[in-house]
Amino acid sequence: MEAREATSDPDLQPRGRTSCCPFYHEAVELIGRRWTGAILRVLMDGSMRFSEIGHSVPELSDRLLSERMKELEARGIVERTVHPGPPLRVEYSLSPMGRELEPALSELQRWGRRWLSDAA
Repeated sequence: MEAREATSDPDLQPRGRTSCCPFYHEAVELIGRRWTGAILRVLMDGSMRFSEIGHSVPELSDRLLSERMKELEARGIVERTVHPGPPLRVEYSLSPMGRELEPALSELQRWGRRWLSDAA
């Protein structure tokens, strides 16, 4: 059996097999919502207008995109910036908290490309 290293981070402490870290569960539920990962992935490339996000995730309806953007903004993962006009322009970008997801999302993309590419 492999020994685990001790760590001072309580979230990374070994736990019994029947428990799940509540922070992990909340993060997976938030990021794993339908289309959320795709939205975050396209925003990794920089600020975008609502319609640009919609075009980058073609099967996503405007209604669901609006709902997800409101959720992500409320959680502090996405920032909404209004540029006064005319014409009025609204852009969405990742907050510092959202940008910290980049390594996890890139790793997930790499994993999917490696293991799921034959399933497509």
